[in-house]
Amino acid sequence: MIRFLLRRIGQFIITFLAASFLLFAVTEFSPGTVASKILGPYAVSSQVDLLTEKLHLGDPLLVRYLRWLGIVAGVVENPLGDPTIGLGLSDPRGNRYVGNFGYSLMLKEPVVDVVGERIGYTVLLTLLAILVIIPVSLAAGVAAGVNPGRPVDRILSMGAVILTSLPEFVVAVALLLVGVVWLGILPGTSPMTQGGRWPLSLQLVLPVGVLVIASASYVLRIVRASVADTMRKPYVRTALLKGLKRRDIILHHVLRNAMIPPITVILLQINWLLTGVVVVESIFAYPGVGSLLLQAALFGDIYLVQALTLLALIVAVGTQLIGDLCYLALDPKIKLG
Repeated sequence: MIRFLLRRIGQFIITFLAASFLLFAVTEFSPGTVASKILGPYAVSSQVDLLTEKLHLGDPLLVRYLRWLGIVAGVVENPLGDPTIGLGLSDPRGNRYVGNFGYSLMLKEPVVDVVGERIGYTVLLTLLAILVIIPVSLAAGVAAGVNPGRPVDRILSMGAVILTSLPEFVVAVALLLVGVVWLGILPGTSPMTQGGRWPLSLQLVLPVGVLVIASASYVLRIVRASVADTMRKPYVRTALLKGLKRRDIILHHVLRNAMIPPITVILLQINWLLTGVVVVESIFAYPGVGSLLLQAALFGDIYLVQALTLLALIVAVGTQLIGDLCYLALDPKIKLG
């Protein structure tokens, strides 16, 4: 187990370095120079040239990447916070600390603070969605998988296919029409502000509902296919012929083996919910990292985009590690090596 974890940590470091270098190169070579992005569209060429010289932005790409990596690791001071540059940026933690991703050019605040204000809302939205997605999709998927071809299977499978084919914005519009326009029992936006007409619990209903519909229907289909395939295995038929109760066979033999493929899908949904809910958060004005990433990309906030993209990478690698450990727990025959 220790060797496995050390190997995974090594793979994560290599993946992080490779992905961060590609990300740094893409953002550096996007339209416009780094200095012009920092100063804004109204900066004159003399200001751009002066900032380029002070920040050493004319150095080779690899040198700039290593300098940026040193800033993130807390080894090198972030020059953007130097008062002599005149950008008016300051960080209460100083210019050198671990996790220093620079400053948000859009909000003129440290990236760590900007992301810290938003990540909690996205985590809350993700947890609520997962708490509904997992039991609903597993229960419905198992019910369909153990009754292949029967009415319950046809109804659940057809409903899942229809809901999976609907884009998120279509589901959002439909829920807005029902909950806001027709019934008038839910707010049209979810800014998560307290003290207004709508309590926070009601502001979460529509965003969570859209995520559950978009994700649970897909997970349901995967669970149904895995359970139906496991029900056809020889050891299941042997257990039936021996006279074991169908309920006991499903609980003790089918579910344990059928849950291995759905775990991958569920963990991918967690990754998507944490870092890819741009559409849902934008429609409902939800203050999460998804809408923040969209705003940063439209504004050209390179430091904020870098931080959010690396956050998505960390979540993806973390969910993969959790998935490997879940596989081992479900099937001891799977080796960690």
